[in-house]
Amino acid sequence: MALFRRQPAVMSDLSLLAGLGNIGARYAGTRHNVGFLVADELARRFSGRFRRGKFRAEDATVAIGGHRALLLKPHTLMNLSGDAVAAAARFYRIPAERILVIYDDLALPVGKLRLRAQGGAGGHNGVAHIINRLGTDAFPRLRVGIGEPPPEMDRVDYVLSRFLGREQPLIGDAVARAASAAECWLREGIEPAMNTWNG
Repeated sequence: MALFRRQPAVMSDLSLLAGLGNIGARYAGTRHNVGFLVADELARRFSGRFRRGKFRAEDATVAIGGHRALLLKPHTLMNLSGDAVAAAARFYRIPAERILVIYDDLALPVGKLRLRAQGGAGGHNGVAHIINRLGTDAFPRLRVGIGEPPPEMDRVDYVLSRFLGREQPLIGDAVARAASAAECWLREGIEPAMNTWNG
């Protein structure tokens, strides 16, 4: 069921920041779990504690510069991320423009960030599922580059692989910058955040 075809009468003042990934030890630290790493960094910075909630996800409520935000890490596995994101948005009546989805992107070099106000899924199954469940693609997203796989490597195997030793400093820095970009979006809005972090 689409979420935003009919707007609820009263919107929440809460914003939703959803970091995408796959739950479980076998996926920890993999390229596909960059969204989880950014959500964890935001929780660390703003004293949030994740707990299992009612949305098939872990969530933590934090205050960032006077703004209330729900950090969300879906437990649905990546390709069904929309179930958790839409459930949380529906429960708290959060409009699409206040949902920031944070995820990995093969098309960007390792560590590169890209913010957009809206758009298609770009081949990312988790984002495609969120678009399907929300009934709109008009939500902001923050992509974190994980690089392209080598020619001999399957794309699925690649996104489920861990970063190489030489990539670790790049991705560590990218996670910190992505958390700062998400904070900028929450404090100042999408246009200022894009101007600052898409350089």
